[in-house]
Amino acid sequence: MALDTNKFLNGLIDNGYSHLCVVPCSFAKNVINAAINNDNIEYVPCASEAVACSVAAGLKMSGAKPIVIVQSSGVTNMGSCMTSLLNPYDVTFPIITSWRTYKEGNSEIQHKHLATGLPTLIASYGYKHTVVDQDDIARAIDQINSCDTSKTVAVLKKDTFTKVELEDKHKLDLSSYTARSEFLIKMNEMYKDTNTLFIGTTGNTAREMYSFMPDTDNFYMAGNMGGALSLGLGAAMAGKTVVVCGGDAEFVMHMGGMTTAGRYENINLTYLLFDNESNKSTGGQNTYQSHVDYINIAKSSGLDVFDKKITDLSEFTKTFDDMQKSSGLKFLCVKCGVDDETPRPPLNVVKVSEF
Repeated sequence: MALDTNKFLNGLIDNGYSHLCVVPCSFAKNVINAAINNDNIEYVPCASEAVACSVAAGLKMSGAKPIVIVQSSGVTNMGSCMTSLLNPYDVTFPIITSWRTYKEGNSEIQHKHLATGLPTLIASYGYKHTVVDQDDIARAIDQINSCDTSKTVAVLKKDTFTKVELEDKHKLDLSSYTARSEFLIKMNEMYKDTNTLFIGTTGNTAREMYSFMPDTDNFYMAGNMGGALSLGLGAAMAGKTVVVCGGDAEFVMHMGGMTTAGRYENINLTYLLFDNESNKSTGGQNTYQSHVDYINIAKSSGLDVFDKKITDLSEFTKTFDDMQKSSGLKFLCVKCGVDDETPRPPLNVVKVSEF
């Protein structure tokens, strides 16, 4: 069975919960959608799990009742906050994490370790865990209430909640923008059989690169969201010519990677940001980052930037090609639409340990 998502959320609201601090996960997309649709609880999209945890701590210490929702791989990002803020200051609130599974041969290798190790990780932070009841809403809410007053993490299994669609007013319409696939196809034409290394950030960016860039030298990063630029920096410092293909949600998760990269001018690294305003691989929710000026953040971090967002394929072709004719640390932002779901790259092309 599965919990009626709207009844579950309304039960939380009836118990006084005021904010959902979230880094989206596909296992939790239905309860996230229900919260976005509901005016009686505030949806707080967060750049990283550590941010979500810290914001929730501030809310709780100020008298509000927050809940944090993340996915299991992101629990690692919360470790410092949990062990060095929540524990010593005795701050508790519900933390709900998905428990991602893994089968041998699956290309989602980022989930392999925690598929069995999540309880041990949670325990190492000084917490217990409870698996959210999938059959009884009252029992599930009691579990969340227990997490609010104790150091207990609520673990969410797949298909815990019934399906909830975003209301039309919360859906993104990117139909007027060129789909990302067209930019990828163009890069495949321009740079096939070259020594340029393309690094795709976790999620749909890497999946689409596998489908639309078959002739380039690609690395498909299955996990480590927010780390693609830093990975590319290391490769570029070692002498590689690198293009990092990132996304808007990925951009904000670990922006310290950009300020670190900005120190290095004598490398050949391009950070290509595809802005589709959404967390596509976890349900397509809006990233709510219209206030973020990606171009000027990159510029102030020391990158050589093209000073406007590109939407046109022909302009992209010329601009990107011109950028690649010179070395250095460069940034280009492309506003794009979304494609239909593409398959995940298979294990044999994902699990690559050398460039």
